[in-house]
Amino acid sequence: MTKRGRLTLGRGPHWATAVLVVQAFFVGCDRLDMYDQPRYKPLAASDFFADGLSARPRVEGTVARGQLRDDEPFYTGKESGTLVSRIPPAAYRAIYDRDPRQFVKPLDQTETAELLLALMKRGRERFDIHCSVCHGRTGDGEGMIVRRGFRKPPSLHIERLCNAPAGHFFDVVTNGFGAMPNYANRSDVADRWAIVAYIRAMQLSQNARFGDVPDDQRDVLSRAPAQPTEAQP
Repeated sequence: MTKRGRLTLGRGPHWATAVLVVQAFFVGCDRLDMYDQPRYKPLAASDFFADGLSARPRVEGTVARGQLRDDEPFYTGKESGTLVSRIPPAAYRAIYDRDPRQFVKPLDQTETAELLLALMKRGRERFDIHCSVCHGRTGDGEGMIVRRGFRKPPSLHIERLCNAPAGHFFDVVTNGFGAMPNYANRSDVADRWAIVAYIRAMQLSQNARFGDVPDDQRDVLSRAPAQPTEAQP
């Protein structure tokens, strides 16, 4: 301290250490090896490899982490070459893993009905985004671009499609069919199965029979007032 009360730095060993640290910092700033690393930019040419490409193909026989795809029904919609009739169990695990916070219990304690409901909700969202412009919100084939001249798809409620296996819809979304392009690059595998679940829900909503109603709900349905067939004035 000086007589005026101002703080001054002494020239002890700590002061010398601080000076060395500052000097090392400024010397290090002259070296940009970590900032400007010797690397190839995407799609840049290379004179190291014989083919002149810096981007290398995947080593044969290797699989990227998380891309083993050993669940054939989930990833292809088929089992031993035959379209699967039901949504694979992996689709329910996928909807749980997407956002576990929406479920109260762990996966192994969550009811299948709760997982299916979440799957259909996700499917409705994806269907409205990717599919409804052509197939319509209800799957009747009267989407907005159809009204403007695009080729009309068949209604999802015709007998042929109601009886089609679940794997059929997954395969069509994945690979395309007729005038419909594939949507594999727009929706991941789990979302494609979510769309299939929602299609099944729409089909049931348009073709449900009284016998499909759970026993404990039939009395409620029977007591419900009949809906008018024509709009009332």
